[in-house]
Parts: sequence; C-alpha cells; structure tokens
Amino acid sequence: MAIELFNDGKHICLMFSDLAEEDGESVQSNQFLIVQDGNGILLDPGGVLTYNELYMAMSKYFPPKKLKYVFASHADPDIIASLPRWLNGSETSLLISRIWSRFVPHFCPQGKTEGRIIALPDEGTLLPFGSTTFQILPAHFLHAEGNLQFYDPVSRILFSGDMGASMMQPDLAATAVTNFDQHLPFMRGFHTRYMVSNKVCRYWAAMVREVDPEWIVPQHGAPFKGKAMIARFLDWIETLDCGVDLMTRDMYVAPRSVNIKL
Repeated sequence: MAIELFNDGKHICLMFSDLAEEDGESVQSNQFLIVQDGNGILLDPGGVLTYNELYMAMSKYFPPKKLKYVFASHADPDIIASLPRWLNGSETSLLISRIWSRFVPHFCPQGKTEGRIIALPDEGTLLPFGSTTFQILPAHFLHAEGNLQFYDPVSRILFSGDMGASMMQPDLAATAVTNFDQHLPFMRGFHTRYMVSNKVCRYWAAMVREVDPEWIVPQHGAPFKGKAMIARFLDWIETLDCGVDLMTRDMYVAPRSVNIKL
C-alpha cells in the first residue's frame, strides 16, 4: 500500500513499506516514487518482489512505460535487483554512482543497459526535472563505497538510503518515529556494523544540517520527521563509534573449527 509522504496537488512523494512478502528470510525495505509534471522518479525500487505492485501504483499517475529515471543509492540487491524488469518495461534511465555503473550490467541481459546508465560523480549533482531541481548528495561509505542520497527540495524529504535504517516489521516502518530512545534498539546494531566510521558519520551530519530537511526517510524501517526528531538522530549518529572504529586484531584470526550448521 502506498503511503503518501507529501502531496500539494502537483508534486507527490509516495513510500511503499510492505511490498515484499514477509517470510522471515528477507529484510524489510522501502521503495519510493516521486510524481511531478506527468512523469516520475523511482527511488531504490528493490528486488523482483516489488515490481508488479510498484508498476500498478505508478499507472495511477502516468504511463509506467514513460518512467523517466530510476535512482539507486547504491548497488545492493534490495536496492536494484529489479532493474532488468524496469529497463524492459519502461524507457527509464538508471542514475547511480560511477563506482557502480560498470557493475550494474551484471544484473541484466547483455546489451540491455547500453546507453541507459547515467554515472553520477562522487560529488553528486543537481538534477533538473520539470519545474524542480533535485539534489543528489554524496554519502560515500554510508555504507557503500559509492553511496548517494536524494533530496527533494519541494517536500524537503531526504531519501537517505541505509543511513537512519532500522530493522523492523513493515507495519512499524509505515509510521514516523515519535520516541527516539525507544527506536534506538532497532537502529544501533545496523549502524555499528554497516556504517564505516565515525569520521564519515560526522561529515554527513554536518552536510545534512546545512540542507535542513523536514524528513529523513531511509530505505529500511521508519522515517524521521520534524526538526526535533532529526536533531536527535544527527546528534546520535555523529557521536557513534562504528565500523572500523570497533575493529580489533582479535577479529582477524584464522578459524580452527566448523562454525556453521551444515
């Protein structure tokens, strides 16, 4: 089901939190659609489980065949595994970091991506789209080497990829966070493992404060809305030791036993 994050009659931002079947084996993920000027941009569309529902939702606003862009914050399967179907079912081009632009064709039949990948520079870019200019922001190593985020200045939503992600059920992901302290257990483990270091978290938080979004909406879990909740999150993430900050020599020891169930 589509969750309407913003709608002023001309510009619409939709979030989908429950398109993939909850089977206990796959991680919950969010997909996003921005609709404007008779076309749209699909953000982090997910795997093959999400394609049909997204296609049908899109058809309420414009012919899906005419989809202008698919944006991928990075190249994980839960972000972009459905790409072959979007390339086959629409005229879309893929926006993705130049780091991943030469890896993406491995998802697709030979020749399908030719002329349809727009490789984005490390510093990000402005993206004109009809009457709006979006911002594609650098977010490298949060968590991918080539990681980018998407800011919509009309809705003031920062689509933050894995930054701010929380591991929870789809029904909980559909509602903005109202109690930061209660929400922390859903986030802490993910961020300490997947964010590379406190250094890049601090750099990212400083950039986001300058952008001053009204929403931070991650690709997993619940969004943050409003200055107070966003400030709590930024204060937390910029002081978090994570990734390589937590590595020790003891973690790099050759195993001496079978540690898996065969």
